[in-house]
Amino acid sequence: MVTLYTYFRSSAAYRVRIALNLKGIGYHSRFVHLLRRGGEQRQPAYLKLNPQGLVPALVDGGTVITQSLAIIAYLDERYPQPPLLPTDVKARAYVRSLAQLVACDIHPLNNLRVRQYLATCGRHSEAEWQAWYRHWIQEGFKALEAQLAAHPAADRYCYGNYPTVADICLVPQVYNARRFNCQLDDYPLLSSIYWHCSALKAFQEAAPECQLDAS
Repeated sequence: MVTLYTYFRSSAAYRVRIALNLKGIGYHSRFVHLLRRGGEQRQPAYLKLNPQGLVPALVDGGTVITQSLAIIAYLDERYPQPPLLPTDVKARAYVRSLAQLVACDIHPLNNLRVRQYLATCGRHSEAEWQAWYRHWIQEGFKALEAQLAAHPAADRYCYGNYPTVADICLVPQVYNARRFNCQLDDYPLLSSIYWHCSALKAFQEAAPECQLDAS
């Protein structure tokens, strides 16, 4: 059984939980609270495991893998069914581009350590960093909505008739956008995909409120 170092509100860890559930892979959770004790991700024991001091981290035997997209790619190669990417090489590149739009361009600008920096070192008020958050959500979602709307394979999922890594990245980001009261009326396709995926057991059981460390 693999071990996942996770935090219930981490959208990157949320992605990996979805992937593990879709694959039907049993795993043991080790909780790393990002706010308690000054941030448990900064404690020496965790930094020895992941020097970047971020979650998630996946341990499989003696192998430690960090970065959510790398973990998901590892799981997809080690446990190939069900696949998280299409079979066609062009379609695979397209789905990866959707996933990276979220994971590489939207999420890093809005995650906890950036918000903490804006509030402390930048001395920005809560209203100011929330405006920052909403701005980058809008920029990213506008591009993502346009890409999906222009592609004939987008319907209940970002691509095709089963969840891919694009959906795995999209759902946590929309979840967080809703948490911070972002306006989503301009993104009907994103919203439709989010609600369709959220009805699936694998996504429901990965949701932050369902994690043992959420209490």
